Amino acid sequence: MDVKTEKSTKKQLTDADVKRKAVKLVVAHLKKKASKEYMGIDYLMEWLEEMDALLEKEEFDIREYHRMRRQFNDVIESTLDGAMRKKLRDSWYSMGKALDKKAKPY
Repeated sequence: MDVKTEKSTKKQLTDADVKRKAVKLVVAHLKKKASKEYMGIDYLMEWLEEMDALLEKEEFDIREYHRMRRQFNDVIESTLDGAMRKKLRDSWYSMGKALDKKAKPY
């Protein structure tokens, strides 16, 4: 099999596929960062559950992902622990970058 044939048999990723994968990665890193030892963790856990449900959906509606990012900002604002707040803010920024990603042209 030559290189051209091999590339054409691979599924071409859409912008939505790339964005979804990038957001999943951000959420996975966020779950690792999330410390169970601060006040307000329940807000983050609720948000993560809702985000997981959104990621499981077949269709990709960018408006829903932007809505979730705005809700995530509310979670950050309700976090009193300074160190955790900084970690969450970094993830919020990364999520914005993930939502801007585009598929590589073939």
